[in-house]
Amino acid sequence: MRMKVFVIAALAFVSLVSVIDGSEHEAQLSEFVNDALFSSVSSKQPSQPQPLMVPITVINGAAAKGAVCLDGTSPAYHFHPGSGSGANSWLIHLEGGGWCNTIRNCVFRKTTRRGSFKFMEKTLPFTGILSNKPEENPDFFNWNRVKIRYCDGASFAGDSQNEANQLQFRGQKIWLAAIEELMSKGMQKANQALLSGCSAGGLASIIHCDEFGSMFPKSTKVKCLSDAGFFLDAVDVSGGHTLRNMFGGVVTLQEVQKNLPKSCLNQLDPTSCFFPQNLIQHVQTPLFLLNAAYDAWQVQESLAPHSADPSGSWNDCKANHARCNSSQIQFFQDFRNQLLNDVKDFSKSSPTGLFINSCFAHCQSERQDTWFADDSPLINDMPVAIAVGDWFFDRKTIKAIDCAYPCDTTCHNLVFNVGRSTVVGSQYISESDDTSTTTTMIYSSQSSRLTFPALYLLSALFPTSMFLLHLRIEVLSRFFSHST
Repeated sequence: MRMKVFVIAALAFVSLVSVIDGSEHEAQLSEFVNDALFSSVSSKQPSQPQPLMVPITVINGAAAKGAVCLDGTSPAYHFHPGSGSGANSWLIHLEGGGWCNTIRNCVFRKTTRRGSFKFMEKTLPFTGILSNKPEENPDFFNWNRVKIRYCDGASFAGDSQNEANQLQFRGQKIWLAAIEELMSKGMQKANQALLSGCSAGGLASIIHCDEFGSMFPKSTKVKCLSDAGFFLDAVDVSGGHTLRNMFGGVVTLQEVQKNLPKSCLNQLDPTSCFFPQNLIQHVQTPLFLLNAAYDAWQVQESLAPHSADPSGSWNDCKANHARCNSSQIQFFQDFRNQLLNDVKDFSKSSPTGLFINSCFAHCQSERQDTWFADDSPLINDMPVAIAVGDWFFDRKTIKAIDCAYPCDTTCHNLVFNVGRSTVVGSQYISESDDTSTTTTMIYSSQSSRLTFPALYLLSALFPTSMFLLHLRIEVLSRFFSHST
């Protein structure tokens, strides 16, 4: 299934003196990476049907329960009811989109769709695991399918506030309020349920997996899927721990430790217990890990962020893995080896599932081309959708681990095209457009070209002011009203 994708390019860039410290800068650039990875719109060939567009629903009475977004607005979800054999089956998908780890970038975040209902898209396309078409989503197409919006900045796990800056860190309460409302809409009668999530939402699906399972009677089949949520406590290219530093800020600021497994906290510090490598051994509910071995977000924001590579020696390699030298490729192979070592014991448990392909990708269950299409990524001739379905319905034991890069020719790898110009106009970039004056991110595959906003790449090259950051997000939020 050949897909042609149109996405928003960013806005004009100006180099100014930075007013943001290094960690702050990285956290806000992370916001742009997440928007880039999550905001593309699938525009298929005219002869093919467009995706189902699902309206937003505000959670009733959420504010009275203290379940609010960062700015105090009500949280929300998108719901498409099931039918036929799927009428009593439920799929709950937790949206991703990074984290905020300081007061300043949480204040910034609440001016975006990741922190306020005011900026959320009021309809979303349901594609991939949320699709309502059997040819696109063979096992879950007729289930009750829900996407819970992410507006707390701590993987639905925080429980705190900062009155001075009018910040509400209420991810745990949002999670509970959403589930309570869905239970009242019929989920309490479910005969089977799957909790899934992408990226920060994939981490949330691990954190909340057992809690989700405990809400149903033992007769209900309950499982969890984490897509691109296995964030490693890895060493970056400078020898530092960029992601650990960010996670430490999230956990401390939003008091996430209140909602982490006590069995983990009895052994490790709260920040360590926010990393999936230390969480999965404490999860009792059957869990499936779907991850790219060279996760594109982690390459950009954890392994080789600007703060760890101020000279830009990794820029070409980050932009396109084909430009990496042998030592850089070995660095990525070491990262993959760490991932495989961290899931070794997990994989020995019979109820668990794995699909780890050797791709430079991120969030493969939400995109139709990576979930289930004619040329989807494969491990042993098996696409992601079939692997997850076989595992959920106990048709097969799924422990699919790819051979190391570059053996997999089915990957839809993310590649960054950096143009010559530092000015990027607000426009749609199509497959035939000349990208010589733009900075874009694409999936490099024969079947699809995905172009993303790449403002954060420009920002990584030059320091910027808070004024420009707010200006950017205002412009992006308007354009993203059409995105996923």
